[in-house]
This record gives sequence, structure tokens and C-alpha cells, in this order.
Amino acid sequence: MSDGASALEALGRERIAVVLSDINMAGMNGIELLRAIRAVDLDVPVILLTGAPSIETASQAVRLGALEYLTKPTEPEQLVASIRRAYTLGALARAKRDALEHDIDPRYRTGDRASLEAAFARFLESAWVAFQPIVRANGTLLGYEALLRSREPALPHPGAVLGAAERLGQLRTLGRHIRWLVAEAMLPKAEDVFVNLHPTDVFDDELLDPKSPLSSMAARVVLEITERAALEDVDETRRRIEVLRSRGYRIAIDDLGAGYAGLSAFAALDPDVCKLDMSLVRDVDHHPKKRRLVETMARLCGELGILVVAEGVETRAELDCLRECRCDLYQGYLLGKPAPPFPGFSWPVD
Repeated sequence: MSDGASALEALGRERIAVVLSDINMAGMNGIELLRAIRAVDLDVPVILLTGAPSIETASQAVRLGALEYLTKPTEPEQLVASIRRAYTLGALARAKRDALEHDIDPRYRTGDRASLEAAFARFLESAWVAFQPIVRANGTLLGYEALLRSREPALPHPGAVLGAAERLGQLRTLGRHIRWLVAEAMLPKAEDVFVNLHPTDVFDDELLDPKSPLSSMAARVVLEITERAALEDVDETRRRIEVLRSRGYRIAIDDLGAGYAGLSAFAALDPDVCKLDMSLVRDVDHHPKKRRLVETMARLCGELGILVVAEGVETRAELDCLRECRCDLYQGYLLGKPAPPFPGFSWPVD
């Protein structure tokens, strides 16, 4: 395309696999094009080229989710490799989004918005929260992770519920409802509770309202954000996290090792807790490379003052290995399955 406006028109007409754009263009520069693309498509990879690199445009590119920021002259081999990588990552992003489509009952997946709205309303009426114990290395109970559960057959699990909320523009409604359910169950208790947040929930002013459900127990609440999440504005996220922390909340990164949120996102969240993805935990006692990776993560997080949770622990051998790796906290079916508040907890017998 000869300019940014033409590129946006093409993006609206057909599925584009990769966008490669110069930054300095007439009419609409590459940063403005990237911002416009992200308003309509969060998945398509964007590579920016420039012959006049600057800290300002580089930081803007990162905040708006550019995959790469290349400077001219760029070797043809490097450019081809970047485009191939972008194509693969873009296909993966689309596959994940398509998989989310399949999480919803086919009757509610396409154009019948009224049916999906009815299913979502039924979900809100019947939803409940299960709690899974999180345990210290010495066997004492730290608290619980709150896990969303649904009695609505059309939206049978959290992935389906999130997909429906995204389609209906009801993510904020869903987040507030979940936090109300958590507070209602946890207020009589003294333990900590880990509450999952969608990235958009970070900017919901209700979290800062003294009258909001979690405010009165903020010192016991750990707000959990997945490492897979794309943080569109790292600087604004950092400022928001500082405000949340000033209100008493702590911050956790979920799924560490499963995504590629990057150092900028990690720094923005400045987590108090990191949760290792269960793909690292599974059979860690049988895989020396996994074990070394867990040991390294636990050591580095310890140096930064960050607690490490190993989640998805299912066998005693995994637990013993993870304790040797010096993880701080543990979660999984071996220690307790998600259940209504609150199941009895007992550390596996030595």
C-alpha cells in the first residue's frame, strides 16, 4: 500500500497476516498507523522500519505492541526472518482466539447476540467461586486462589465465560461480579486470597473505591495477572499498579514461563508473587532441564524479593522436587482441589 490510510482499508477488507511499515510516511506515520491497527485488531503482528531511530518512537512502538522495531539499513535475511517469525506468531495468536471461539456452545458463537446475552445473564445469576489452597513450604496454609465456576451449560468454564464477556462488551461487569462473589465468601476469613484480573480490570476505578467489595480486605488480596496478557500501555500500567499497591493490594504474575510478556511488562507489574506455569511443574522430578529452570527462576525471584508459587502440583515426587528447588508456595490437586469455601487442609504426610 502507498500510505497508512490504504493499509487500514485493506485491514478492514481481508485478513492480513503481517504488517510491515515505515515510520516516516506522509499523511499517517507508522506510529499512528500502529495505534489505528490496535484499535481494530490486537492479533496482527506489526513490524516497524525507520531510518531515523529515536527513543521516543521506540518506546511508543513498544507500548502499542509492535513486534519488532528495525533500523535501516536492514539486511534482507534479517527482514525475511522477522517476517517469518511474525507470520508464525500471528498465526498462533489467531489460533488461540479461534480456540476461544470453540469454548462457547455453537448455538451462541455467531450472530445470535440475544441468545448469548441471555446465556451470560443466566451465568451471572448462577455463578459461584471455588477456592484452592496455597501452602507455604513449611506446610502451613497461606490462603486460597479464587476460581470461577459456572452452572450455565452454554458457558461451562472460565474460558467460555471470558469469550462471551468480550463479545458482549461485558468484561467490566464480569470482573466486578467475580470480585463481589470473592469478597462475599472471604470476608469472614483471615487468609489471603488470590483474585484473577483481566488486563482491562487493572484500570477499573471500582478497585480504588473504598466502598468496593475488596477494598475493606485489600491487605489480604493478591491481584493475579497472567504473563500471557498483552499490556498495551506499559507506563500507564506501572502508574496504575503503584496506586493499587498504595491501597494495600499485592500483585502476582500468573503463568510465568508460559508466555512472552517481556521485561517491560514484568517491570510494569513489579510483582510481589510469581506463579510458575503448571507446564514447568508437571513431572519436574523426571526432567532435569525443567528442574534447572525452576531452580533458576526461584533463585532469581528470591534475589528480587518475589515469592514463587508452584501451581499444578499433583504428585508427592513433584512436591519434593519443588521443595528442593526452594519454591516458596505450592498449589495443586495434591494439596487440595478447588471447592466451596473452605475445605479442610492437611499437608501430605512425610
